[in-house]
Formats: sequence, structure tokens, C-alpha cells
Amino acid sequence: MSDGSNRIVHPAKNINGSVRLPGDKSISHRYAMLAALASGTTKLENFSVAADCRSTLDCLQKLGVPVRQNQAAIEIDGLGMQLVGPTEALDCGNSGSTMRMLSGILAGQEFESELIGDSSLTNRPMARVIEPLRNMGANIAGTGDNKPPLHIRGGKLKAIEYKPKVASAQVKSCVLFAGLFADGKTVVEEPVRTRDHGELALRAFGAEVERTQTRVSIAGGQQLSAIEAYVPGDMSSAAFFLCAAALFPDANLILDHVLLNPTRAGILDVLTLMGGRVSFLQVEQQHSELIGTIRFQPGKLKGAKISGAQVAGLIDELPVLAAIGPYTEEGIEIRDARELRVKESDRVAAVVRNLQAMGATVEEFEDGLRVPGGQKLHGAEVESFGDHRIAMAFSVAALRAEGETLIHGADCVAVSYPTFYEHLDRLIAG
Repeated sequence: MSDGSNRIVHPAKNINGSVRLPGDKSISHRYAMLAALASGTTKLENFSVAADCRSTLDCLQKLGVPVRQNQAAIEIDGLGMQLVGPTEALDCGNSGSTMRMLSGILAGQEFESELIGDSSLTNRPMARVIEPLRNMGANIAGTGDNKPPLHIRGGKLKAIEYKPKVASAQVKSCVLFAGLFADGKTVVEEPVRTRDHGELALRAFGAEVERTQTRVSIAGGQQLSAIEAYVPGDMSSAAFFLCAAALFPDANLILDHVLLNPTRAGILDVLTLMGGRVSFLQVEQQHSELIGTIRFQPGKLKGAKISGAQVAGLIDELPVLAAIGPYTEEGIEIRDARELRVKESDRVAAVVRNLQAMGATVEEFEDGLRVPGGQKLHGAEVESFGDHRIAMAFSVAALRAEGETLIHGADCVAVSYPTFYEHLDRLIAG
């Protein structure tokens, strides 16, 4: 039940059925941006219907890029490496991915541009892209504390070797995209390996990208060519249904054509260690991305400790793992995850507050939290904090609570998954 912005979630008896997920956000962003720089027309099926990816397409159109869309199928006519100077600010909406990665492309353009966003995005840190782009010779500035809006005067860039202080796939893609316009070879050395969709997308469009362990490099001056591709289902969105299924001993969940990239499939490893069973029904490779159909069946829901290098690969899935922590035998502990505090909301604080509202005991740390297992939750009024992943995480937690749960601001799920509740209701009905 919903009144538009709010959502009432009732306890469920089981999760059963199949879902074909919307296209992966991370891949959709990158394919669209590189398609704009390519020669020819790129055709993409199952492109993400998320509001964030719509923001990317809107920005590209303001940069002179023709985009034709029919629901989840799009065509993008590439302009080559030189885009058209915009006549107005480029509105990234709620999408940090759009702002951070597009800034790398705009840094190499021969015009001025301004990137703006909504109130949430305006409070997110941008120093992590401002610093390397300045080192490459771009004139880029944010507010006094390096937050949006971003003003960029693009031009000739020079190659750099860059070691990000924070492991971030968005920062890596930003620098590699800028590297296309730089003289020489641009190198990014990651503190820990992050999702590699940027590198794979660049290769799909014809660029040569080298990787050695945590070092990735690209030579400037390369040209890109259009592609045709199917965007696999978003594993970060799949995580909510996987965690929902994990709560019910007799659950049977099938995910069709979902992304199985090893840098994104960490949620499957965690749930397997927690007692679940994953069966691969079909696997194929397209443009170096693994796509497959999987079946998930739960076992005893043990618990998990997540820290260190694991965090970067699970950053989007951590809120829902924490939200089901009370229902596990051993609890969930997450450390080394300070990055959660600078997402669309402070996701550590949001998870802690909502779990406490539902009657759970939670211990909060600067870099994470600990949720003891063996707890019962009761229905309550909880907040989305305008954050799609928080709204979806507590929709999952509410499925095993005693009594109904009211989620305020649940309509924010449209940022990544507009049909989330429709698909969840279908699985509950089984």
C-alpha cells in the first residue's frame, strides 16, 4: 500500500518467483558517456530506467548529443571526441556518478560548463575528482569546501599517475575518461581494487586499457567506436531481493540476465558464507561483462563480518545486509566503511536510527556498525532520508517484522529502481 511518497510494508510469508532486473546503473552511465564520444550510433538494450541514468542522458543531450529512447532501449549518436558547449547548467539531479564521471570528459573539452545537482548531491564531496583533474591541467572548482556546483573550463590535459586516497570506481573512471584527452599515459593506482566497469566499457568501445593488479592505465589520443549491447540486470538492485529471500527458509528466487562481474558479485559470496545456496543456470559474456541467470535458495542465516578490501566491492549492498542483521544467528558487523557516511545520506546513521526504531540493539562506529543476531523487530515508522537504498533496505527488513512498517519518503526508490515495489509485491505473492 502507498500514498505516493510513503509506503506501508506488511510482514510476508515467503519469497518465491523470478525477476528480470533493470539494467545496471554503473554500466549504463559509462556506456552512455562513452557512446557520446564514439563514432557512429550506439544501440543499448535494457538501459537503466533509474532517474540517475536519466540525468546522465539529459546532460549529454545538453552537450549536443542526439539520444533516442523507447523505454529501456536507447540509441546514441556519437559526436566523436568533441562535444558541444552547453547553453545552460548541466543538472545531474541526485546522481554523483553523473557528476563525477562526466567531469572527467568535460575537463578535456574546449568550452566552459557547470555541473549542478539537487540538495543531496550538493552536499556530497567532490574534492576526490577536483584534485586529479587539476593535476591534469583542468580549470575546475567547486564551492569553498569542494562541493557542487562544479565549474569546469576544459582544454588540453597532461597525463598523470594518480593514487586516490579513497577507493572509488567513480574517481577511477573520471580520471581514465580524462586520460583519453591527455598527452601521454594516464595511470590510476587504487588502494584496493574497485568495480571495473569503466575499464571494460572503454575496451568495448575500442580503447586500449592496461591493468596490472591495482594499476590501470590508458593512453591519450585514442578514438572510440559505437557498439551494440544488452545492459545486464543490476546486481546492487538484486541484493534487496536476495536478502529478502534469505529471510525465509522455503524461499526460491530466480534472477534473469543479471550482472555477474566478479567485482560486483560480492553479495553472492557473502550470502553463500551466511548459509545460502547459489546455482548458476546460465552464464555468458558480452563485451567482457559476465551475464547470467541464477537461483538463490536460503539456508541457516548465520551472520557476517565485513571489513577491509571487501567493503569497496559491497558498498551499495551494505545497508541491506545491515538491515537483515537482527534476523541472523551471529549478527552483522561492518567496519572500514566511512564512505557510507557520504552517500545520498549518512547510511550508517540512517541504518542505526531505523533499526532502533524497529526495536533492535545496534552499536554504531565512526566507520560502520555492529548488529547482534537473534533479535526480533517490530513494525514502526522509519525514514528513507531521501535515500533509495535505505528505503529498499527497510522494505526488506519489514518483511519479517511483527506488524506493519511505514516508510516515509519511499518514492525515492525511483532514483535507481522505479518498479521495485511492483517486483517485490510479485515475489511476496509468489
